[in-house]
Amino acid sequence: MWVYFLKRILQMIPVMLIVTFLVYTLMLAIPGDPARALIGPGESLDEEQLEYIRKKHNLDKPVIVQYGIWLGKAIQGDLGRSTQNQRPISEELKSRAMVTLQFGVVAWICAIFIGVPLGIASAVYRGKPIDFFATIFSIGGVAIPNFWLGIMCIFYFGVVLGWLPTQGYVDIFENPKEGLRHMILPAFALGITSWALIMRQCRSAMLEVLAQDYVRTAHAKGILHRKVVWVHALRNALLPVVTVFGLQTGRIFAGSIVIETLFGIPGMGQFMIQAIFARDFQAVQGSILIMAMAVLLANLVTDFVYAWLDPRIRYDG
Repeated sequence: MWVYFLKRILQMIPVMLIVTFLVYTLMLAIPGDPARALIGPGESLDEEQLEYIRKKHNLDKPVIVQYGIWLGKAIQGDLGRSTQNQRPISEELKSRAMVTLQFGVVAWICAIFIGVPLGIASAVYRGKPIDFFATIFSIGGVAIPNFWLGIMCIFYFGVVLGWLPTQGYVDIFENPKEGLRHMILPAFALGITSWALIMRQCRSAMLEVLAQDYVRTAHAKGILHRKVVWVHALRNALLPVVTVFGLQTGRIFAGSIVIETLFGIPGMGQFMIQAIFARDFQAVQGSILIMAMAVLLANLVTDFVYAWLDPRIRYDG
Protein backbone atom coordinates (compact mmCIF):
# COMPACT_ATOMS: atom_id res chain seq x y z
CA MET A 1 0.00 0.00 0.00
CA TRP A 2 2.81 2.39 0.86
CA VAL A 3 4.29 1.83 -2.60
CA TYR A 4 0.98 2.97 -4.09
CA PHE A 5 0.93 6.16 -2.03
CA LEU A 6 4.55 6.87 -2.94
CA LYS A 7 3.55 6.55 -6.60
CA ARG A 8 0.63 8.93 -6.04
CA ILE A 9 2.94 11.49 -4.45
CA LEU A 10 5.32 11.21 -7.41
CA GLN A 11 2.36 11.62 -9.80
CA MET A 12 1.55 14.92 -8.10
CA ILE A 13 4.81 16.44 -9.35
CA PRO A 14 3.97 16.55 -13.11
CA VAL A 15 0.46 17.77 -12.31
CA MET A 16 1.90 20.66 -10.31
CA LEU A 17 4.34 21.47 -13.12
CA ILE A 18 1.61 21.50 -15.76
CA VAL A 19 -0.77 23.65 -13.69
CA THR A 20 1.83 26.22 -12.69
CA PHE A 21 3.30 26.41 -16.21
CA LEU A 22 -0.11 26.98 -17.79
CA VAL A 23 -0.94 29.73 -15.30
CA TYR A 24 2.49 31.31 -15.78
CA THR A 25 2.15 31.45 -19.57
CA LEU A 26 -1.46 32.66 -19.44
CA MET A 27 -0.52 35.53 -17.12
CA LEU A 28 2.26 36.59 -19.50
CA ALA A 29 -0.20 36.42 -22.41
CA ILE A 30 -2.39 39.14 -20.87
CA PRO A 31 -2.13 42.32 -23.01
CA GLY A 32 0.31 44.90 -21.68
CA ASP A 33 3.94 45.10 -20.64
CA PRO A 34 4.81 42.83 -17.67
CA ALA A 35 7.64 45.20 -16.73
CA ARG A 36 5.17 48.07 -16.26
CA ALA A 37 2.96 45.81 -14.14
CA LEU A 38 5.92 44.96 -11.90
CA ILE A 39 6.62 48.57 -10.94
CA GLY A 40 3.09 48.95 -9.61
CA PRO A 41 0.40 51.54 -10.27
CA GLY A 42 1.17 55.25 -10.37
CA GLU A 43 4.82 54.86 -11.42
CA SER A 44 6.23 56.22 -14.67
CA LEU A 45 9.59 55.10 -16.08
CA ASP A 46 11.42 55.68 -19.32
CA GLU A 47 12.31 52.89 -21.75
CA GLU A 48 15.85 52.47 -20.38
CA GLN A 49 14.55 51.91 -16.85
CA LEU A 50 11.93 49.48 -18.15
CA GLU A 51 14.62 47.52 -19.96
CA TYR A 52 16.59 47.30 -16.70
CA ILE A 53 13.51 45.89 -14.95
CA ARG A 54 13.01 43.33 -17.73
CA LYS A 55 16.59 42.10 -17.31
CA LYS A 56 16.36 42.12 -13.51
CA HIS A 57 13.23 39.96 -13.55
CA ASN A 58 14.37 37.83 -16.52
CA LEU A 59 11.50 39.07 -18.71
CA ASP A 60 13.88 39.34 -21.66
CA LYS A 61 14.41 35.55 -21.66
CA PRO A 62 12.21 32.86 -23.28
CA VAL A 63 9.07 31.87 -21.34
CA ILE A 64 10.35 28.38 -20.51
CA VAL A 65 13.54 29.89 -19.04
CA GLN A 66 11.53 32.43 -17.02
CA TYR A 67 9.37 29.61 -15.68
CA GLY A 68 12.41 27.51 -14.78
CA ILE A 69 13.94 30.40 -12.82
CA TRP A 70 10.64 31.03 -11.00
CA LEU A 71 10.24 27.32 -10.21
CA GLY A 72 13.76 27.07 -8.79
CA LYS A 73 13.07 29.99 -6.46
CA ALA A 74 9.62 28.62 -5.52
CA ILE A 75 11.16 25.31 -4.42
CA GLN A 76 13.33 27.32 -2.02
CA GLY A 77 10.25 29.16 -0.70
CA ASP A 78 10.92 32.39 -2.59
CA LEU A 79 7.76 33.36 -4.49
CA GLY A 80 8.91 36.93 -5.11
CA ARG A 81 7.41 40.18 -3.85
CA SER A 82 3.94 41.53 -4.42
CA THR A 83 3.78 44.66 -6.54
CA GLN A 84 0.77 45.78 -4.50
CA ASN A 85 2.56 46.27 -1.16
CA GLN A 86 6.15 45.06 -1.80
CA ARG A 87 5.76 42.36 0.85
CA PRO A 88 7.17 38.85 0.26
CA ILE A 89 4.40 36.79 -1.34
CA SER A 90 5.20 33.78 0.85
CA GLU A 91 4.51 35.84 4.01
CA GLU A 92 1.32 37.27 2.50
CA LEU A 93 0.06 33.82 1.54
CA LYS A 94 0.97 32.36 4.93
CA SER A 95 -1.31 34.77 6.79
CA ARG A 96 -4.10 34.61 4.22
CA ALA A 97 -3.96 30.81 3.88
CA MET A 98 -4.86 30.43 7.56
CA VAL A 99 -7.92 32.63 7.01
CA THR A 100 -9.05 30.59 4.00
CA LEU A 101 -8.32 27.36 5.89
CA GLN A 102 -10.57 28.39 8.81
CA PHE A 103 -13.22 29.56 6.40
CA GLY A 104 -13.02 26.35 4.32
CA VAL A 105 -13.08 24.05 7.37
CA VAL A 106 -16.25 25.71 8.68
CA ALA A 107 -17.82 25.35 5.21
CA TRP A 108 -16.81 21.68 5.13
CA ILE A 109 -18.24 21.04 8.60
CA CYS A 110 -21.54 22.62 7.53
CA ALA A 111 -21.56 20.51 4.35
CA ILE A 112 -20.83 17.24 6.15
CA PHE A 113 -23.11 17.69 9.17
CA ILE A 114 -26.01 18.81 6.96
CA GLY A 115 -25.49 16.68 3.85
CA VAL A 116 -24.75 13.27 5.40
CA PRO A 117 -27.63 13.18 7.96
CA LEU A 118 -30.07 14.50 5.34
CA GLY A 119 -28.90 11.86 2.85
CA ILE A 120 -29.32 9.09 5.41
CA ALA A 121 -32.77 10.30 6.49
CA SER A 122 -33.85 10.67 2.88
CA ALA A 123 -32.81 7.08 2.10
CA VAL A 124 -34.23 5.53 5.27
CA TYR A 125 -37.56 7.34 4.89
CA ARG A 126 -37.74 7.04 1.12
CA GLY A 127 -40.95 8.47 -0.33
CA LYS A 128 -41.82 10.23 2.94
CA PRO A 129 -42.12 14.02 3.39
CA ILE A 130 -38.55 14.31 4.69
CA ASP A 131 -37.29 12.65 1.49
CA PHE A 132 -39.32 15.07 -0.63
CA PHE A 133 -38.13 18.21 1.17
CA ALA A 134 -34.50 17.02 1.32
CA THR A 135 -34.53 16.37 -2.43
CA ILE A 136 -36.01 19.80 -3.13
CA PHE A 137 -33.36 21.49 -0.96
CA SER A 138 -30.54 19.53 -2.59
CA ILE A 139 -31.71 20.46 -6.09
CA GLY A 140 -31.92 24.10 -5.01
CA GLY A 141 -28.46 23.91 -3.44
CA VAL A 142 -26.93 22.69 -6.70
CA ALA A 143 -28.89 25.12 -8.90
CA ILE A 144 -28.47 28.35 -6.90
CA PRO A 145 -25.17 30.20 -7.55
CA ASN A 146 -23.29 30.74 -4.30
CA PHE A 147 -22.59 34.41 -5.06
CA TRP A 148 -26.35 35.09 -5.41
CA LEU A 149 -27.05 33.17 -2.21
CA GLY A 150 -24.33 35.18 -0.47
CA ILE A 151 -25.95 38.46 -1.56
CA MET A 152 -29.35 37.26 -0.30
CA CYS A 153 -27.82 36.19 3.02
CA ILE A 154 -26.22 39.63 3.43
CA PHE A 155 -29.51 41.36 2.65
CA TYR A 156 -31.86 39.32 4.84
CA PHE A 157 -29.73 38.18 7.79
CA GLY A 158 -27.43 41.20 7.87
CA VAL A 159 -29.41 44.22 6.64
CA VAL A 160 -33.08 43.35 7.24
CA LEU A 161 -32.84 41.21 10.39
CA GLY A 162 -29.42 42.35 11.66
CA TRP A 163 -28.69 38.96 13.17
CA LEU A 164 -25.19 38.37 11.79
CA PRO A 165 -22.24 40.49 10.58
CA THR A 166 -21.87 40.67 6.83
CA GLN A 167 -18.33 41.98 6.39
CA GLY A 168 -14.91 41.39 7.87
CA TYR A 169 -13.09 38.60 9.64
CA VAL A 170 -12.31 37.72 13.26
CA ASP A 171 -9.75 35.02 14.08
CA ILE A 172 -11.71 32.08 15.45
CA PHE A 173 -8.84 31.16 17.81
CA GLU A 174 -8.64 34.64 19.33
CA ASN A 175 -12.39 35.19 19.71
CA PRO A 176 -14.32 31.95 18.99
CA LYS A 177 -17.79 33.47 19.44
CA GLU A 178 -17.27 36.45 17.13
CA GLY A 179 -15.20 34.37 14.74
CA LEU A 180 -18.05 31.89 14.28
CA ARG A 181 -20.60 34.70 13.90
CA HIS A 182 -18.52 36.18 11.08
CA MET A 183 -18.11 32.73 9.47
CA ILE A 184 -21.73 31.53 9.46
CA LEU A 185 -23.04 33.42 6.42
CA PRO A 186 -20.01 33.00 4.11
CA ALA A 187 -19.56 29.34 5.13
CA PHE A 188 -23.23 28.63 4.43
CA ALA A 189 -23.11 30.39 1.05
CA LEU A 190 -19.92 28.54 0.10
CA GLY A 191 -20.87 25.12 1.46
CA ILE A 192 -24.46 24.82 0.21
CA THR A 193 -23.48 23.32 -3.15
CA SER A 194 -21.19 20.83 -1.45
CA TRP A 195 -23.77 19.68 1.09
CA ALA A 196 -26.38 19.35 -1.66
CA LEU A 197 -24.08 17.09 -3.71
CA ILE A 198 -23.04 15.14 -0.61
CA MET A 199 -26.70 14.67 0.36
CA ARG A 200 -27.66 13.35 -3.08
CA GLN A 201 -24.65 11.01 -3.24
CA CYS A 202 -25.23 9.77 0.31
CA ARG A 203 -28.92 9.10 -0.40
CA SER A 204 -28.09 7.14 -3.55
CA ALA A 205 -25.38 5.08 -1.83
CA MET A 206 -27.56 4.37 1.23
CA LEU A 207 -30.47 3.18 -0.92
CA GLU A 208 -28.15 0.74 -2.68
CA VAL A 209 -26.63 -0.54 0.58
CA LEU A 210 -29.96 -0.88 2.40
CA ALA A 211 -31.13 -3.24 -0.35
CA GLN A 212 -28.20 -5.64 0.22
CA ASP A 213 -28.69 -9.12 1.68
CA TYR A 214 -26.50 -8.54 4.75
CA VAL A 215 -28.71 -5.63 5.82
CA ARG A 216 -31.82 -7.81 5.60
CA THR A 217 -29.96 -10.51 7.53
CA ALA A 218 -29.09 -8.02 10.26
CA HIS A 219 -32.75 -7.04 10.54
CA ALA A 220 -33.76 -10.72 10.65
CA LYS A 221 -31.36 -11.27 13.58
CA GLY A 222 -33.21 -8.64 15.55
CA ILE A 223 -30.49 -5.96 15.50
CA LEU A 224 -31.88 -2.51 16.19
CA HIS A 225 -32.75 -0.60 13.02
CA ARG A 226 -30.72 2.38 14.19
CA LYS A 227 -27.63 0.21 14.65
CA VAL A 228 -28.10 -1.41 11.23
CA VAL A 229 -28.26 2.00 9.55
CA TRP A 230 -25.47 3.80 11.42
CA VAL A 231 -23.05 0.89 11.94
CA HIS A 232 -23.55 -1.68 9.18
CA ALA A 233 -24.92 0.35 6.27
CA LEU A 234 -23.33 3.78 6.67
CA ARG A 235 -19.69 2.69 6.56
CA ASN A 236 -20.18 0.91 3.23
CA ALA A 237 -22.25 3.78 1.85
CA LEU A 238 -19.55 6.34 2.67
CA LEU A 239 -17.12 5.17 -0.04
CA PRO A 240 -18.78 7.06 -2.92
CA VAL A 241 -19.47 9.97 -0.56
CA VAL A 242 -15.75 10.26 0.23
CA THR A 243 -15.15 10.69 -3.50
CA VAL A 244 -17.38 13.76 -3.43
CA PHE A 245 -15.42 15.12 -0.44
CA GLY A 246 -12.19 14.97 -2.44
CA LEU A 247 -13.69 16.50 -5.56
CA GLN A 248 -15.39 19.31 -3.65
CA THR A 249 -12.08 20.61 -2.28
CA GLY A 250 -11.41 22.33 -5.59
CA ARG A 251 -14.93 23.78 -5.58
CA ILE A 252 -14.37 25.15 -2.08
CA PHE A 253 -11.24 27.00 -3.22
CA ALA A 254 -12.91 28.24 -6.40
CA GLY A 255 -15.93 29.46 -4.46
CA SER A 256 -13.76 31.17 -1.86
CA ILE A 257 -12.51 33.59 -4.54
CA VAL A 258 -16.03 34.99 -4.96
CA ILE A 259 -17.30 34.59 -1.39
CA GLU A 260 -14.24 36.14 0.27
CA THR A 261 -14.52 39.15 -2.01
CA LEU A 262 -18.26 39.43 -1.35
CA PHE A 263 -17.94 39.22 2.45
CA GLY A 264 -14.67 41.14 2.74
CA ILE A 265 -12.69 38.19 4.12
CA PRO A 266 -8.91 38.73 3.81
CA GLY A 267 -8.12 35.24 2.55
CA MET A 268 -6.34 33.76 -0.44
CA GLY A 269 -9.38 34.17 -2.70
CA GLN A 270 -9.58 37.91 -2.11
CA PHE A 271 -5.80 38.21 -2.46
CA MET A 272 -5.92 36.43 -5.83
CA ILE A 273 -8.66 38.69 -7.16
CA GLN A 274 -6.69 41.77 -6.12
CA ALA A 275 -3.54 40.32 -7.70
CA ILE A 276 -5.32 39.59 -10.99
CA PHE A 277 -6.68 43.12 -11.29
CA ALA A 278 -3.27 44.56 -10.37
CA ARG A 279 -1.61 42.14 -12.79
CA ASP A 280 0.60 40.95 -9.97
CA PHE A 281 1.32 37.68 -11.76
CA GLN A 282 3.86 36.45 -9.21
CA ALA A 283 1.19 36.70 -6.50
CA VAL A 284 -1.31 34.89 -8.73
CA GLN A 285 1.24 32.18 -9.48
CA GLY A 286 2.00 31.69 -5.79
CA SER A 287 -1.71 31.49 -4.92
CA ILE A 288 -2.35 28.91 -7.65
CA LEU A 289 0.62 26.87 -6.41
CA ILE A 290 -0.76 26.71 -2.85
CA MET A 291 -4.30 25.92 -3.99
CA ALA A 292 -3.14 23.19 -6.37
CA MET A 293 -1.08 21.59 -3.60
CA ALA A 294 -4.10 21.68 -1.28
CA VAL A 295 -6.37 20.00 -3.85
CA LEU A 296 -3.81 17.29 -4.61
CA LEU A 297 -3.26 16.70 -0.89
CA ALA A 298 -7.02 16.37 -0.36
CA ASN A 299 -7.18 13.70 -3.06
CA LEU A 300 -4.29 11.85 -1.44
CA VAL A 301 -6.09 11.92 1.92
CA THR A 302 -9.19 10.58 0.15
CA ASP A 303 -7.21 7.51 -0.91
CA PHE A 304 -6.13 6.93 2.71
CA VAL A 305 -9.74 7.18 3.86
CA TYR A 306 -10.76 4.64 1.20
CA ALA A 307 -8.35 2.10 2.68
CA TRP A 308 -9.59 2.81 6.22
CA LEU A 309 -13.28 2.48 5.32
CA ASP A 310 -12.88 -0.65 3.22
CA PRO A 311 -9.91 -2.94 4.07
CA ARG A 312 -10.76 -5.03 0.98
CA ILE A 313 -9.28 -2.29 -1.19
CA ARG A 314 -5.78 -3.18 -2.28
CA TYR A 315 -3.44 -0.64 -3.80
CA ASP A 316 -1.34 -2.80 -6.03
CA GLY A 317 -1.30 -0.57 -9.15
